[in-house]
Amino acid sequence: MTQQSVERSRVLRRIDTSVPHPARVWDYWLGGTDNYAADRAVSDEIIKLMPDLPIIARAERQFIGRVVRFLAGDKGIDQFLDIGTGIPTADNTHQVAQRVNPAARIVYVDNDPIVLVHARSLLERGCSPEGRTDYIDADLRDPEPILEAATDTLNFARPIGLMLMGVLDFVTDDILLHDAVSVLMDALPSGSYMGIAHSVSSPSMDKAAAAWNASGATEILLRTPEQLAELFEGFELLPPGIVSLPQWHPDASTEYTDREVFQFGGLGRKP
Repeated sequence: MTQQSVERSRVLRRIDTSVPHPARVWDYWLGGTDNYAADRAVSDEIIKLMPDLPIIARAERQFIGRVVRFLAGDKGIDQFLDIGTGIPTADNTHQVAQRVNPAARIVYVDNDPIVLVHARSLLERGCSPEGRTDYIDADLRDPEPILEAATDTLNFARPIGLMLMGVLDFVTDDILLHDAVSVLMDALPSGSYMGIAHSVSSPSMDKAAAAWNASGATEILLRTPEQLAELFEGFELLPPGIVSLPQWHPDASTEYTDREVFQFGGLGRKP
C-alpha cells in the first residue's frame, strides 16, 4: 500500500456519516452530492424553519467570487489564505483568482476529513500551470500551525488576501475567536486584506441555529453586524462596510439584491 493510500485510509476513518457536518450540509444546499442521509435530514428540517438557507449558501459563494475578483484584479493581490474552504465546488478561490492572474497562489485550510479527501485531487486539478494551490488539514482555533505550513506556498513579506467565509460561526467562544483572528491578522504584512462572511441573527435564523445546535452537529453562534465590525479592529473597513452579502459591490451576475440575506460580510485592508 502506498503512503498516499495509507493517508487516505486514515482520513476516511475520521469521517462519521451518522452526524451532520457543516461542510456536507453546505454542499447539499449548493446542490452538491458529497453529503449523507444525516446531513440531508437536518438540512431539510432547518429549511422548514429558515427557507432562505440555500439562498444564503449561494449568496456566500457569489460574495466570495466578487471579493476574490476585486482583490486579484483591482488590488493586485496574488496570494490567498482561505480558511474553512469547505467541500470544493464551482468557482473556488483559486479558480476565480487564477482567471484574473494565472500565477496566483492559494492555500486552503479546513479540518473536515471529507474535505481533505476531495481537496487533494479537485483543487490541484483546477490549478493553472503558472500558479499553485495547497491544502492544510488544520483548525482555525489553532492558527500558528496554519501560518507555519502556509509559508511553504505564500510569501508573508508580500500582501495576502485572508478569507474567513462562513467559518467564524463555528467558533462559539468569543475570546477564542478574537485571539485566533488577531494572530492571523498580526501575521499579515501591510497592504493585506481580510474578508469575512458570517450568519447574523434574525427570528428565523435564531430558530434555524437552535435546531442545528440540537442536532449534535458542530455548534454555531450567530453574531450581529456590530460584532463582525469589531473583528476588523486595526484594519481599514472598506465601503460599504458590513452588509448583507448581495449588497457588497453587486455586479450584473449578483442575485438576491432585492432582499436581505442574513449572511453579512465585509472586507478590510491592513494599513
